[in-house]
Amino acid sequence: MKTLARWLPQSLFGRLMLVLATGLALALGLSAIINAAERDQLVRRSFGMQPAQRITDVVNLLDALPPAERQRVVAVFGEPPLVLSLHAVPMIADGAAARGRSGLFAAHLRATLGGDRAVRVEPRSGFAIGPSEFGNGPRHYGPPGIDGPHRMGPGYGPGPGYAGGMPGGGGAGMAQAVVRTEVQLRDGQWARLDTELPATADTLPWRLVLTLAVLLLATLGLSWLAVRWVVRPLRVLAQAAQSLGEDLSRPPLPEGGPTEVRQATQAFNTMQRRLASFIDERTRMLTALSHDLKTPLTRMRLRTELLDDDEARPRFEADLREMESMVAQTLDFMRGLGGHEARTPVDIGALLQALQADQQAMGRKVAIEGQAVMPFIGVPSLLRRALGNLVDNAVLYGGGATIRVDDSPQQLVLHVLDTGPGLPQADLERVFEPFFRLETSRNRASGGTGLGLGIVRNIARLHGGDVILRNRPTGGLDAELSLPRRPDVGVGPGPMAQ
Repeated sequence: MKTLARWLPQSLFGRLMLVLATGLALALGLSAIINAAERDQLVRRSFGMQPAQRITDVVNLLDALPPAERQRVVAVFGEPPLVLSLHAVPMIADGAAARGRSGLFAAHLRATLGGDRAVRVEPRSGFAIGPSEFGNGPRHYGPPGIDGPHRMGPGYGPGPGYAGGMPGGGGAGMAQAVVRTEVQLRDGQWARLDTELPATADTLPWRLVLTLAVLLLATLGLSWLAVRWVVRPLRVLAQAAQSLGEDLSRPPLPEGGPTEVRQATQAFNTMQRRLASFIDERTRMLTALSHDLKTPLTRMRLRTELLDDDEARPRFEADLREMESMVAQTLDFMRGLGGHEARTPVDIGALLQALQADQQAMGRKVAIEGQAVMPFIGVPSLLRRALGNLVDNAVLYGGGATIRVDDSPQQLVLHVLDTGPGLPQADLERVFEPFFRLETSRNRASGGTGLGLGIVRNIARLHGGDVILRNRPTGGLDAELSLPRRPDVGVGPGPMAQ
């Protein structure tokens, strides 16, 4: 099943078209088989009826004429497709069985003549019909081109009108047979008739094939339009859902189309309104909480400065700074980092060089490899913060950082590499959870608040990308920040979630 699924189209449009095309091809193939079978059956039933009726009429006419008048009839039927001669005795052996098309012809002939006549039928494939050179005597038959008593008369040798030695042969795919029939007249004389059976097509008629092909193409064309029409709203919903995380205040989708599409669109717009309302309410609450916390923190700072204990005062000040930092980072994390800011072209090279200069000013080792081929449309302050957090982690826990830039027209990928001990495999994803720290210590100087990587992931996803961590085979950690380049995103208000 997995092997089969790998070869199937990945899109809903492709799978629907595959199902429709396969079903139509099978249906039309079965229809062609049924039509061909019915055609063959009809041909078999009607094959040879007209020649048999003609022979029956000739035999009945000969029975009604006296022997002296019969030669006139013989003279009339001296040309193909029906050649008549009269004989005293039959030439076909009694009990000779005709098969295939000749057998069908014999059955029709016996039915039209009635069961009281002696009838003998013999196929003459490969023989031609023609008058002999012996006046009005009996006709002789033989393969074309043989001299002597079997030599053909004028116009009956090999040439146009013959196919495989059979007169009147059709074109490609057509087969024609010559049948010798001997019928005993009422007075005992035998009438010998050599007749050409009608040609039958051995292949499927091109008209039927062309009709089925036109039907298949027309149905596939209509199916393509119908499936595209049905799948298009799903594609619009998928694109809207993808951009929802980047711009929660985006305009709602137009609620039109069929009933199911309208219902899905209405549900999506309702979800968007509820999410925006929830986030706005949470932001207002956190903003009020931030404002309320500033007053007691300020009073505590003033009281700390009035302490007479020189040993306790630095500890109180450190605790206050940690509390203020934790509150500020927590609010930034919960707010979605800063509200609505303008998206502008960001010079990634200049941004990285500024980060490198800041880190080197603090005595830290930061190297840059590669360069961006073009500016990236984003929020400069957020991108700087995300890269700063990753570089800080690499410097603090890995002893240094190397920023490698991989740029392409599709996406910008920034790798922040270090040579530290790396992370346990089970914790590579957990470190993005709020307040999760690998260290058991709550000392911010060593363990931080546990929000830095979560903030980086928020920033990456607000720009339509993501950040993942992986251990390097040579040791250390690789923090990969991927930022897709979106040609549909221009400069303007950035889609920031509040």
